[in-house]
Amino acid sequence: MPCCWLAWPLRALPCVAVKVDALKTQTCARGAIKIAPMNFIDQLAHAQRQNNSMLCVGLDPEPSKLPGAWKGNPERFYDFCAAIVDATKDLVCAFKPQIAYFAAHRAEEQLERLMAHMRRVAPHVPVILDSKRGDIGSTAEQYAREAFERYQADAVTLSPFMGFDTLEPFLKYPGKGVILLCRTSNPGGSDLQNLRLADVEGQPRVYEHIAAQAQGKWNTNGQMGLVVGATFPQEIARVRELAPTLPLLIPGVGAQGGDADATVKAGLRVAADGTVTGPIIVNSSRAVLYASGGDDFASAARKVALETRQTLNAAR
Repeated sequence: MPCCWLAWPLRALPCVAVKVDALKTQTCARGAIKIAPMNFIDQLAHAQRQNNSMLCVGLDPEPSKLPGAWKGNPERFYDFCAAIVDATKDLVCAFKPQIAYFAAHRAEEQLERLMAHMRRVAPHVPVILDSKRGDIGSTAEQYAREAFERYQADAVTLSPFMGFDTLEPFLKYPGKGVILLCRTSNPGGSDLQNLRLADVEGQPRVYEHIAAQAQGKWNTNGQMGLVVGATFPQEIARVRELAPTLPLLIPGVGAQGGDADATVKAGLRVAADGTVTGPIIVNSSRAVLYASGGDDFASAARKVALETRQTLNAAR
């Protein structure tokens, strides 16, 4: 057999050549090139450098908000989201489709097509499947297959509420990102996440304990991240203190009122030589998706994405 190999199955692509910029290459003993796909952390870093961006665009299509003649028609989810991807693919570090928006309208096949489209037109941009799964091991195995085999996502969001064994099936996929809910931006997040754990040394708050576990013993594949809402910049800083190197997925900038400048200062960590040591992925969904309700929706989305990228970069 030739020496050229893949460390694990690549996301399906029509042409391997388009994926070269998201691959690592090595030279084997016979001088031939070995090719291995980047893991999620490396792919994220590559996309952030190439697109000079910390912005993630969330793909949450709502029928009532679709533009023009597509309004009210969920059969146009693919067309709408693909147009947004095409318009912003050079401005983002990640895309984040929310599975519930597709599943509620029997549009999972459109989500599969969208995932394939993103792999084709933006192979260097990681895709985070926002599903927030969390269940017992055998069920979690099926959710992991859904995320990484059916949809071929680069990373997935999960709820850690049921403990580490519910995360293990996802961590068994080499190179795939596992991003845990930690301190969320919704008002009810404080109901549990801010409570102190009397039985844990130091009595940390629940979100603090999750952050420490994710930085430490839970991160068995080295690809773990955390979800921390932009509406709580002081708590972003606290999570960063406990998890200094993990990527932080930060929703809430834009429509939910999160402050971009405070978010970047609280979460991003950069070494003296300019190397990012603590990356952030700042998500914006509605502000980008629904920048216009007319036929110019894609160009309007690009304009907002460009402005948001500039705002985030100015806060570095």
